Amino acid sequence: MKTAPIVPARIAFDEAGTPFAPDFGDVYHPRAGAHLQAQHVFLRGNELPRRWQGRERFVILETGFGLGNNFLATWAAWRADAQRCRRLVFLSIEKHPPRRDDLARAHAASPEPALARQLVDAWPPLTPNLHTLEFDNGAVQLLLAFGDVQAWLPELVAEVDAFFLDGFAPAKNAAMWDRRVLKALGRLAAAGATAATWSVAREVRDGLGEAGFVIERADGFAAKREMSVARFAPRFMPRRLPARPDPPPSDRRAIVVGAGLAGASAAWALAAQGFECCVLDRHAAPAAETSGNPAGLFHGTVNAQDGPHARAHRAAALEAARVLRPWLAGNEQAGRIDGLLRVESSRDALPAMRATLDALGLPADYVQAVGADEGAALAGVPLEVAAWHYPAGGWVAPAALVRHWMSQAGLRFSAEVVVQSLRRAGALWQALDAQGRVLAEAPTVVLANAFDALRLLEDPAWPLHRVRGQLSVVPAGTPGLRAPRLPLAGAGYALTLPDASVLCGATLSERDDEPSLRAADHAHNLAQLERLTGSRPLVDAAALDGRVGWRVLATDRLPLIGAVPMSTFPDGLRIDQPRLVPRQAGLYVFTALGSRGIAWAPLGARLLAGWIAGAPLPLESSLVDALDPARFVARAARHAAP
Repeated sequence: MKTAPIVPARIAFDEAGTPFAPDFGDVYHPRAGAHLQAQHVFLRGNELPRRWQGRERFVILETGFGLGNNFLATWAAWRADAQRCRRLVFLSIEKHPPRRDDLARAHAASPEPALARQLVDAWPPLTPNLHTLEFDNGAVQLLLAFGDVQAWLPELVAEVDAFFLDGFAPAKNAAMWDRRVLKALGRLAAAGATAATWSVAREVRDGLGEAGFVIERADGFAAKREMSVARFAPRFMPRRLPARPDPPPSDRRAIVVGAGLAGASAAWALAAQGFECCVLDRHAAPAAETSGNPAGLFHGTVNAQDGPHARAHRAAALEAARVLRPWLAGNEQAGRIDGLLRVESSRDALPAMRATLDALGLPADYVQAVGADEGAALAGVPLEVAAWHYPAGGWVAPAALVRHWMSQAGLRFSAEVVVQSLRRAGALWQALDAQGRVLAEAPTVVLANAFDALRLLEDPAWPLHRVRGQLSVVPAGTPGLRAPRLPLAGAGYALTLPDASVLCGATLSERDDEPSLRAADHAHNLAQLERLTGSRPLVDAAALDGRVGWRVLATDRLPLIGAVPMSTFPDGLRIDQPRLVPRQAGLYVFTALGSRGIAWAPLGARLLAGWIAGAPLPLESSLVDALDPARFVARAARHAAP
């Protein structure tokens, strides 16, 4: 998916207070009222709330979010319905999202003031991503795709029960109602899906018909005499590339192997989808390996090409900040989201950095390019080079986060058990110990045990490697120690812990299995600390405390998240795209988070849980493919093709 800079909506208000879009010469909603229109056209037109009653999940897709009035009306109707579905997922696309202050002004007189306030408070940075917002303890999920509807519709992974076709009038914004847009709805429609729109334009009705919908006219709202309602009833089912395997059976039990960041977050996300998890780990307590480090950083990435790596890391960092912020608000000993500086290596990088931000249109609440003086003022230590300032970056104590997620999941934890092998027994997977005894069984298994996942999968030929890292802790009060106010990253990292000591590191050493601390590695970390803060602590490196751990990295530097591929394939089977590769039913992997475990755990876990549960995925399909463990099979097939 090629992204484009997000241009925020220009919003004016007429004498009656109705919001107006000067760029399209059209109002956002009729003067008769946005909520009344939403109730008449989109809720009644899609037979809601009746159709969601008694359902586990109901998915709505809206083609133009605008100011969010349809979402607010739907959320209010869901809240008022005693027979409502357990989970409401509202997907919406918006090319020109409003700025937060404009959104607040537009809802100043909202008929749902409490809900509108929550929406404004949760409003994300205006980046070209699929943003997740959650309300009512996660029962209501708003997935906001910022960008062009024609680019986003092929990227969404969801089965949609109801379509809200909204936007400025076809005469004002023809691209929104293009036949390609309407035809794409058929790919996303679930069996029996419905659609509704205030428009009765011929091109809209024809486009819906080509997508497999049967259209009828209904009484319109306010000044519009008629509107269109439709039901998905294609003469033949459209060909769809599989986006993920079929969801598991109604038996919602899962085994998670590994109790680090990956395993704990996977169990937390699966519990939110209604799964009962058993977590198995070979250690006596969770977070005993690299996830037990005193702290770790999270932040986004900027790249001039804004390719898959930059987009994926940005999505992960945004989701990490969203998930972690409420937890850290009352738990500052476990981390902070006050911002982070990633320093550049060149003294004259600032002009190029600012040019990159201008070209990408990334907003200041996601990232800023700052000069050395501004960076030094933020960090409280001298800087000689420019830096990227990530306002929503920060640090977290991963072991505390692991314990939090495991407590939230309500899971069963089995410590000091070694999973020697996996065995398929009918519809179940069994985790066996060295004597062949069954430790646990369930239809679903998630391997979140870092490099050891390869052993249980009998070497799937994934290009993964372990990298040894040693970090160092410089005690508070050490002569020459400068403790930064914000975490610093670049050539190494440095952050100040709650006890005023400074954590710095880390070494990178491949093919190195030494578990003991090394004085030479402490000296290396002290040299990096000096480069970052401009001062070298006067301390004997051999006397420092620290920790050794191993990161798991894929050669393409992206995690592996998804269903495990089959090990062999029939001759002639097309497997040149990850989504075409056959999978081992019920077997999933979540590993290779590298040095970005904190950033990747929330989004990766939600992606994995959505895949397993058959829920809409929180990431666009091109990035799902980039993270899919089957990507290596697909690449090999493409390279082998004549």
